[in-house]
Amino acid sequence: MSKPGETSKPAGPVPGGVVGFFDDAHSLVEAVKQVRSANKFKSFDTYTPYPIHGLEKIQGLKRSPLPYVTFGAGITGTCLAFLIQYWTSVIDWPVNIGGKPLNSWPAFVPVMFELTVLLGGLATVAAMFLLNGLPNTKRKAIDPSLTRDRFALVIDAPVAESEASDFLKKVGAKEVRSFMWEGWF
Repeated sequence: MSKPGETSKPAGPVPGGVVGFFDDAHSLVEAVKQVRSANKFKSFDTYTPYPIHGLEKIQGLKRSPLPYVTFGAGITGTCLAFLIQYWTSVIDWPVNIGGKPLNSWPAFVPVMFELTVLLGGLATVAAMFLLNGLPNTKRKAIDPSLTRDRFALVIDAPVAESEASDFLKKVGAKEVRSFMWEGWF
């Protein structure tokens, strides 16, 4: 029994939305323009078998934060490598070799480069998984051939199913289906 103010989780499938299938990339792009200009649906996405240049701008998607994560992790790796080597060479164990200065930064460059690449790569992969919502253990594919040879426009719930279906048919969808997600997120 739930306490006052708490919401209970539904036991069955959760409405996912409505998906419309299109024959080609051009008709999909035109449909996305119409969905965007209608301002009826807050959340929609497209699925294509190959990248379509400019589709992300037509959808109104923002730039990914992934390059900033990579840059920040790379700078962190560079600084960390320099500080570790500086601490070791100058403060913790200063050894004068051949009259060179203790802080000989050109000797630090290979380790700085390696740690930059290592931290940048690991942070990029971790951020990509987080931003993409992976691992995806609950949601199933809407249609098995979706990214093989079909173009689709998905309008996510909560929307009136009949309104979204009618709109997708009006913008040129050859087939329209509603779908459910299994489980609770």
